[in-house]
Amino acid sequence: MSKASESSSPQAGGGVAAAMSALILAVLLAALDQTIVSTALPRIAQDLNGFDDIAWVSAAYLLASTAVTPLWGKLGDMFGRKRLYLASTSIFLIASVACGLAQNLPELIGARVLQGVGGGGMIVLTFALVGDIVAPSERGRYQGMFGSVYGVASIVGPLLGGVFTDQLSWRWAFLVNLPVGIVALAIAARALPAATRGAKARIDYLGATLLAAIATGLVLVTSFGERWGWGSPAIVGLIAATVALAVLLVPVERRVAAPVLPPAMLGSRTVVFSSLIGFFANAAMFAVLVYLPTYLQIVHGVSATLSGIYMLPLVAGLVISQSLAGCWAARVELLRKILLAGLVANLAGLLLLGTIGAATNTLVLSVYFLITGVGIGMVPMVVLTTVQNSVPAADLGAASAVVTFARSIGAAFGVAVFGTLLNTGFADRTHALPTAGGFDAARPDTIGQLPGALRDTALDAFAHATATGYLWIAPTLAVGIVLALLLKPARKSAEADRAGSGTAAADAKDAVPAA
Repeated sequence: MSKASESSSPQAGGGVAAAMSALILAVLLAALDQTIVSTALPRIAQDLNGFDDIAWVSAAYLLASTAVTPLWGKLGDMFGRKRLYLASTSIFLIASVACGLAQNLPELIGARVLQGVGGGGMIVLTFALVGDIVAPSERGRYQGMFGSVYGVASIVGPLLGGVFTDQLSWRWAFLVNLPVGIVALAIAARALPAATRGAKARIDYLGATLLAAIATGLVLVTSFGERWGWGSPAIVGLIAATVALAVLLVPVERRVAAPVLPPAMLGSRTVVFSSLIGFFANAAMFAVLVYLPTYLQIVHGVSATLSGIYMLPLVAGLVISQSLAGCWAARVELLRKILLAGLVANLAGLLLLGTIGAATNTLVLSVYFLITGVGIGMVPMVVLTTVQNSVPAADLGAASAVVTFARSIGAAFGVAVFGTLLNTGFADRTHALPTAGGFDAARPDTIGQLPGALRDTALDAFAHATATGYLWIAPTLAVGIVLALLLKPARKSAEADRAGSGTAAADAKDAVPAA
């Protein structure tokens, strides 16, 4: 198959700035929809009478977006990323309207699946389009913008969900996508480079199906492992089936002409190690972003809105380090150093968070949050840039999908594992407390039902369980540091770099080991 290239420069359609603005809006919407629903779930369950299955509202989006990521990436390589990007954004917006109009929980869950299909395509195709639009030496800087948007969305999403739910309706958490998305779609249609088809090739339907099934198994295990029981037949069966499908995928992908997951790519140390680093970094990142606000709200007694304000030092560190890392990544020889610096800072942040307690003051927390944010911000987009610089232009979409897939699974893994550690640790430390008055050790939000001295004991237990969870997560970043030490980022030739984007600019034959 010949390279699927983008036939015209983005300047012809309104400039790089216009193209990037459309892509940033798309990433913002797709990222927000992973978190904006969290604070609206209780009201949704009440209005739609679906408390037992409400977890599927979040899990359905994550499952669908993760499962389709590799397929969107490969289809973009084959048929041109612009048309696929416009299609995925349109699907996302149609599904957003369906979510906002849902009259019962099955309808909402179905719409969330469709929304995840579109959102997964928006994210992976956005990252791949950056590889088409800008030169290899500039990719880090632009990818850093998207990383900052993604991090900010993780904090802002729950706040917006709460505001919409309290002041308007939970339906606006979905309907707000429509005006923003239409603007992004209009800009993208004009500003993105026109797409041309690659050579005709059969779509790897079997490989795509197997990969989607593997993703589904991984997301179900990480999302429902604690709820269903880690040793339950359902979870054990899912793990066994997922492993079996992963083993089957290897020979299938080796036999097809245009595999959705090219075996040669998975034989690249750069791709494999970078994807694993992205997995571990995202696991730590989401353990921080999801559970620190919970710690602030329960232990320090602040509102959801105020907990977001408390998190601003983390967001500031994330945004600043993303921007700096993107600029520094223009010098390819610094890529590994940036990764190491980010992973070390992130590890230091987790170790510091492992010391927090019920009495830790706001100033100390702010310092810990800042260090953690700096570490979080320096890793994700540098990982993506490293991989994009190591593959041919024809595989940019597939390579971006591999990294995005690993990061999505890492996020689900981090949230699930940390949640289990937190809940188990809290229950172990409070099992002897009286349950009279409404306190439930399985629900930390009922701590307020306890009388004074017992409440203080429970708050200490929750803070200790949170800190211990971060100490357990920290070793994953130590593994990431080892992988980064073994990583050898590729450097593009000067001719490829001057060519800019899309074709010769990303040709693997121009890659040489970095000094």
